[in-house]
Amino acid sequence: MSTTSKDRLSPLTKLAYGVGDIGFSLTDTTLGVLFLIFLLDVVGLDPAKAALAIFIGKSWDYINDPIFGYIADRTRTRWGRRRPYLLFGFIPFGLAFAMMWYRPPFEGQWALTAYYAFAYFVYDAMYTIVTMPYAALTPELTQDYDERTSLTSYRMVFSLIGGLIAFVVPLMLIGTLEPGNADRVMMMGVVFGTVSALPLLLTFLGTREKEEYASLPQPGLKDQFRAVRGNRPFWFAAGIFLFTWTAVEIIQNMLLLFLKYRMKLESESDLVAGAVFITAIFVLPFWVWVSMKTDKRQAYIYGMLFFIAIMVTMGFINPSLGFSVVIAMACFAGIGVSAVHVLTWAMIPDAVEVDELESGARHEGMFYALVTLFRKIASSIAIPMTALILGWSGYVSNSTQQPESAVWAIRMLIGPIASLFLLAGTLFARFYPLSREAHAETRNKIAARREAPAD
Repeated sequence: MSTTSKDRLSPLTKLAYGVGDIGFSLTDTTLGVLFLIFLLDVVGLDPAKAALAIFIGKSWDYINDPIFGYIADRTRTRWGRRRPYLLFGFIPFGLAFAMMWYRPPFEGQWALTAYYAFAYFVYDAMYTIVTMPYAALTPELTQDYDERTSLTSYRMVFSLIGGLIAFVVPLMLIGTLEPGNADRVMMMGVVFGTVSALPLLLTFLGTREKEEYASLPQPGLKDQFRAVRGNRPFWFAAGIFLFTWTAVEIIQNMLLLFLKYRMKLESESDLVAGAVFITAIFVLPFWVWVSMKTDKRQAYIYGMLFFIAIMVTMGFINPSLGFSVVIAMACFAGIGVSAVHVLTWAMIPDAVEVDELESGARHEGMFYALVTLFRKIASSIAIPMTALILGWSGYVSNSTQQPESAVWAIRMLIGPIASLFLLAGTLFARFYPLSREAHAETRNKIAARREAPAD
């Protein structure tokens, strides 16, 4: 099915939509890279309590994401169903992120655990309020298979830029992660919270929702869950998404620790991260091209098999090989990171058409609420798991040296363990049923039903 003028988006619309993700990537990556180290080496929490605080704070997501998806699907305003949440949610979102990095003036381990669990709880609630409607705009802006991949690639350019900033800039603002720099960490949180919130206004101003989607019937909550439960392509796409992003979260959590304690390259960590993200940005058009020549499923499998090979090699790389080899490996890893960003997200909106064909309604909010939930589940699995493994391995908070057992744990996490999750994603992709041809057939059936005269 060829792209029609109705489905084709202008570069300006794609830019306006894509820029919104820079804030989500900035906050999400900063938390993934620094928050655990912040709790361990600045706040002074022991690894088990740091894991508990994160797990408690994120458990609320298992409830609030599906409920908010249902609410967003039923929202009716003059601005649409999704965009109002960007307008009214961007300020609370920025404030909630900033408070994650406040070091309260008490020393008790349990009191600190309670504060950071609550701060994470509030942040994740605000994150849901803005990210779920934002993501749900993708299938509403265009129905075309390849145009969605293009739209997602615009979004992921900004996502990767946000990730690059999150790896490089915080340590420039903070210096070293130690208790004496707690005020600098808080300053970083305020700056990043502000920078992350403002792009959502550009997305609000630069996009428009399709009015006809708001007029489609909206069933009750049970019917929505029933529609999601019976959508086979969605569950395969969700499995791909969950396992892949769990691997990415593990790699993010371990990268600075790996460079500091294994490779002895802490001062060069910004250059290594820069090599990953700059490569990923430049390679994005390649994955769009591969997807157009084959399909999203096949392109994803190629990308993940390559990524697995690189990360397993990284786990066993010898520090004596030096900085140049690490930079080369970082560039290769960036190729896999690029595939993760564009292809996992590009598969999700196609499942919405399957839902409309089967149910006669569109539930983007519920679908993307679950996708947002899976993204957070990935984080809630990866961060506490890595913290617990570090604790079991003998990791010492606020230490310049770690025992060999802790270094070995870091190596296994960033290499073989992360790769096992990537391998699980490729197995889901192997059986993902929605090819380019199947999606085109679904769209044709929906179009025929809409054009058919009413009885």
